[in-house]
Amino acid sequence: MRRIVASIIVVLLAAVALLTFGTYSWVDHNLNRQPWTSDMDKGSATTWLILGSDERDGTTPDSNEGSRTDTMLVLIKPKSGPSALISIPRDTLVSIDGSYMKINAVYDVYGRQQLVHEVEDITGLRVDHVAMLSFGGLVKVIDALGGVELCYDQDVNDEKSGMNWVAGCHLTDGINALAFSRMRYSDPNSDFGRADRQRQVINAITKKAASTSTLLNPAKVKKVGDAALDSVTVDEDTSPFTLLQMLLAFKSASSPQGISGTPYWTDPGYYVDGVGSSVLLDNARNRELFKQLGDGTHAAGKVGTLAEQQ
Repeated sequence: MRRIVASIIVVLLAAVALLTFGTYSWVDHNLNRQPWTSDMDKGSATTWLILGSDERDGTTPDSNEGSRTDTMLVLIKPKSGPSALISIPRDTLVSIDGSYMKINAVYDVYGRQQLVHEVEDITGLRVDHVAMLSFGGLVKVIDALGGVELCYDQDVNDEKSGMNWVAGCHLTDGINALAFSRMRYSDPNSDFGRADRQRQVINAITKKAASTSTLLNPAKVKKVGDAALDSVTVDEDTSPFTLLQMLLAFKSASSPQGISGTPYWTDPGYYVDGVGSSVLLDNARNRELFKQLGDGTHAAGKVGTLAEQQ
């Protein structure tokens, strides 16, 4: 979800490029494409996997060696019906070759296509496109926008994430927005509260990037575009046009007419030796959920276990 922000930015930049300055070829030439997608049969819906990749590059106090996809969003646009944005918990338990691990470690251990396979296994939907952004990229994009407004109703002084916050709404720069989207130890809802804040960051970026103050400022557009393109990795079939489609689907899913939330789980603190506390998903309910989302038959609103508990 923090890198979620990233993919949104990409979309952003695509929208800006296509609609404002017509620099399709510039965006297309500078996209960093990598093999991500599987050979799973395509369904009727278009599905994007939006990732925030923790490159552990020292951007925040708890950075370490290795790489984790701590933000995972599944964006679904059916042929008809509401678009949906679902946050997959980073501690979701998966099994690969008979070994258990958390889904946020799959990319680092097994690579891109295995991570896509695990998401497809959870959702039953083919992942058509992928966009992944790094921590440092998130900071650069938000700073290029001149900061974004974020709101949180509690005072926070969290050493692990670096978040220092006075309750209320504030114009926030890149480093502090990143800490805002990473904090979990001081949040009573832990990872699930963090997921809500990550979606807030993404929405704030989208709103600021699509504002007239940004779109009518060619220098800012170029700066935001450079920051996004320099920090984002996409699948081999992504184009500026599919990025624009992603932006529109994301905005639709984030509106009152869209669907957002989490998968269903049976145990958010399921302990496995050698893995630790994990989120054990409810596979049957999730397959039905994602089938409805892909078919466009699910009603707008919040979905998932977290929504049921609120």
